[in-house]
Amino acid sequence: MSRLWYDRSMYLAIDIGGTKTLIALFSKRGRVIRRVKFKTSRIKNRFFSDLDKNLGAFRGRRVKTVVIAAPGTVQKDCSVILGNRLEWGKIDLISPIKNLFNCPVYLENDASLAALYEGSFYRGKVVFLTFSTGIGGGLVQGGKILPESANFEPGHTIYEYRGKKAEWEDIAAASAVEKAYHIDIATDLSGKVAMQDIASRVALGLPDIMKVHSPDVIS
Repeated sequence: MSRLWYDRSMYLAIDIGGTKTLIALFSKRGRVIRRVKFKTSRIKNRFFSDLDKNLGAFRGRRVKTVVIAAPGTVQKDCSVILGNRLEWGKIDLISPIKNLFNCPVYLENDASLAALYEGSFYRGKVVFLTFSTGIGGGLVQGGKILPESANFEPGHTIYEYRGKKAEWEDIAAASAVEKAYHIDIATDLSGKVAMQDIASRVALGLPDIMKVHSPDVIS
């Protein structure tokens, strides 16, 4: 009887956020094998120290590929200028991780990666939007992140709401809604009046997105 050979290669995902950083190890079939979470320090050197320490839990694993999701503008030289108030300037996230894992390491904007996943459920050109601390998003089509996704910053467009002009994310992001209603979590809101208000905030930016990008789907 011949022995069956199983590919036990694993994939490591690192999601850097303004509040926390998540690291997860996946099997080839997408099952989460191990995950860790730590607070994202606003001090750059401390962040890299925390990242190295937490990645230690995954050393020795047969990692085939590492993907880093970062909230910022990814540069051609595989560095990134982070957003979400992480004002570190231009930093290299690739080299420190390559020193730990002998495998390809990819860096991409977090919203673009989320768009890539969400876009897999639809045909045509997909615009994916995120409403959290700010408003971000990505553009994908045919299983690929579109080039214009790199500069897609819908949250910074200025709109007028209730007689005042402000960036869209200062009107419709979850943080803006929480501030307006004096609550901790926007998803706790309910009731027709609140839902209509949130819908009107969100609707402000949609016509411009449709006009500029002509998507088949907005998710």
